[in-house]
Parts: sequence; structure tokens; C-alpha cells
Amino acid sequence: MSIKQATALTLRQLRNEVGLSQEQLARKSGIDRTYISGVERSVRNITLDSLEGLIDALGVSSEEFINRLHIELIKQGHSCSV
Repeated sequence: MSIKQATALTLRQLRNEVGLSQEQLARKSGIDRTYISGVERSVRNITLDSLEGLIDALGVSSEEFINRLHIELIKQGHSCSV
């Protein structure tokens, strides 16, 4: 699994955990719903600014997101060190 795919999966999992639709997350973050959809399907590359906006809108810290992303990468056998 690539970092792009793991990021997409982590964002989708967090969005579902907090009970937001893509439309609700779009309104809350100010980021277009179709962009969010593309990111969650790994067909769009996310910028760090957009990622930060989504993380804030989801109500998690950047540290929590990075930890969750790291765990997802480990589960998928991706070698990386933090």
C-alpha cells in the first residue's frame, strides 16, 4: 500500500468514525466534496494545506493523524520509520 492509499484510507476511516458524510466534511473544511471524494479514492493527490484543513475539520490533531497513518502503513507491511 502506498502512502497515498494509506492517507486516503486513514481520512475515510476518521470521517466515518466522527459520523460525517463527504458533503458535511466539505462544508466544515471549506474543501470541495469532489476533491475529498477523489482523495479518498486515491485518484487525487492531496496538498499538505488541504490535508491540514481536513484533519482540523475532523477534530483530530496532526499527531493523531500521523500516528493512525503510521499504523495503517505498518499493517500493510510498508517500511517506514518515524
